[in-house]
Amino acid sequence: MTELDGVNDWNKQIIAEFRANGGKVGGPFEGATMLLLHHVGARSGTERVTPLVYFPDGDRMVIVASAAGAPKNPDWYHNIKARSRVEVEVGTDKVAVEAQELVDSARDEKWVEIMAAAPGFAEYQEKTSRVIPVIALQRVA
Repeated sequence: MTELDGVNDWNKQIIAEFRANGGKVGGPFEGATMLLLHHVGARSGTERVTPLVYFPDGDRMVIVASAAGAPKNPDWYHNIKARSRVEVEVGTDKVAVEAQELVDSARDEKWVEIMAAAPGFAEYQEKTSRVIPVIALQRVA
């Protein structure tokens, strides 16, 4: 089993729990707002689902490409940069969204809010030299 297999197994368990409990999960994500991001591999064309914590932001949802402080961005980040229109499951609803990376002061202001709400993200930033991307998801018709 590779490290990726372990991540995939972990994600599969979270996805199953999310769907069985109307969008709620326990363990380290107890009480967190979670979504399932549906995206397509930029190179492979494979459909993927990734569970992520999100932060409500008015009529948007904000997600963070932290990869737990890994030196490179997570695969889903590259996938949504290639195809920005994706779907998310929130609770029991599946909605279409447009993903847009926040940059410069918009990113910095949102990052301060994210760190206040979830200090673990500050620890992730300390572990890596890359600037962790922040992505806004806006519902579309």
